Amino acid sequence: MFLSALYRYPVKSGQAQSLEASAVDLLGLQGDRRWMVVEEGNGRFLTQRAWPRLGQLKARYGADGQLLLEASGLASITVPVPPADEALRGVTIWRDTLRVPDAGDVAAAWLSELLGKPVRLVYCPEQRARYLPSGYGFNSDRAAFPDGFPLLLIGQGSLDELNRRIGRPMEMLRFRPNLVVSGTEPFAEDGWKRIRIGDLVFRVLKPSVRCILTTLDPATGERSADREPLTTLKTFREREGDVLFGQNLAVDGSGELRVGMAVEVLE
Repeated sequence: MFLSALYRYPVKSGQAQSLEASAVDLLGLQGDRRWMVVEEGNGRFLTQRAWPRLGQLKARYGADGQLLLEASGLASITVPVPPADEALRGVTIWRDTLRVPDAGDVAAAWLSELLGKPVRLVYCPEQRARYLPSGYGFNSDRAAFPDGFPLLLIGQGSLDELNRRIGRPMEMLRFRPNLVVSGTEPFAEDGWKRIRIGDLVFRVLKPSVRCILTTLDPATGERSADREPLTTLKTFREREGDVLFGQNLAVDGSGELRVGMAVEVLE
């Protein structure tokens, strides 16, 4: 078994960035979902579920950590990392509320034009990160702006089996994983509790519950007319009303991951 792909998403619900290597810290892959778009009026988070145009947002990091934003029809901009304790804005992501720094008026105006509504861009410094959902992980575990957990792992064998059942290929990026592991049987990851990749140990916390976002083509933002892959997943991966695909992880310590590293199941 080996790590066959690494992805991060600098802005929540923005495009994926494929990586050959990444530093890993308390919040998962360094720079992953550290930024988020929220409604200007109430601070509630926005995602592709209701705003598919976010899927056309390309975000990358500059050499000094600044965020580079690009989208079709707009001139690209650079967004500096805001100070951790200044211009704080109250935001809501699912059931969590927190105060995080606002990225300023230039970024807000650019994203508001992209989406056609008043929005703000916010940033999550490590010291302002959220606790994990109740009952999962350790008290020391934190997450920035993913739906709930620092990392998502999917086995390539699981996607291959899903595609076989659907009868046509679905892109891995529909499921927005951070780590893809190859060389496993379909859904082998469901039985893992702890794994080691390189010098890092990861704890498998819970299956990932999938939603309508998986029906969006990651390249075009178009929704599948037949609601695939969700339709097929419901036929064999539904448990108590939740459709499950992939596993959420937390990491012990910090280090580096590189594509091609061996994956060892510890428990």
